Amino acid sequence: MSDKQPFLTDIKTLRERARKHIEQGAVTEGYNADRAQVVELLNAALATEIVCTLRYKRHYYMADGLNASIAAEEFLEHAQQEQQHADWLAERIVQLGGAPNFSPEGLQSRSHAEYVEGETLRDMVREDLVAERIAIDSYREIAAYLGEKDPTTRRIMEEILAQEEEHADDMAAILEAL
Repeated sequence: MSDKQPFLTDIKTLRERARKHIEQGAVTEGYNADRAQVVELLNAALATEIVCTLRYKRHYYMADGLNASIAAEEFLEHAQQEQQHADWLAERIVQLGGAPNFSPEGLQSRSHAEYVEGETLRDMVREDLVAERIAIDSYREIAAYLGEKDPTTRRIMEEILAQEEEHADDMAAILEAL
């Protein structure tokens, strides 16, 4: 191996930088994103996931009719996955030195998606599909914004985005079958 490593900071410098501002935990000098802006974006995504969890849970309990069992199973599975997304986001917010906002006050206004109950099973599925489509677009934009400035948060958003796309496919298939 040559002495020149153009793609990696020399070990001595990495070691020195790691000892500076040690109280910042995972956030090192190499972090290139605007931390406050990223925490704000993540808190909006967190609110979105909480609202989606609550909506899916309501739909799970309210689903009735001939086709309700398949939809209800999907509603419950999606609610559990949305809760997992919220947990991932809250954990990342803390890693970045922020505080996850779980306050119910203002939850709807912080969320990208809306909480629409829906009267019929078809309405519920349609509202869930709309919410997934909103999440897909907003999460794609967040991932693009993060780019290489914060690859860890970008990967979390991309993982959530992939599941939201699966959820949208599930809801579209159920809607078509209704």
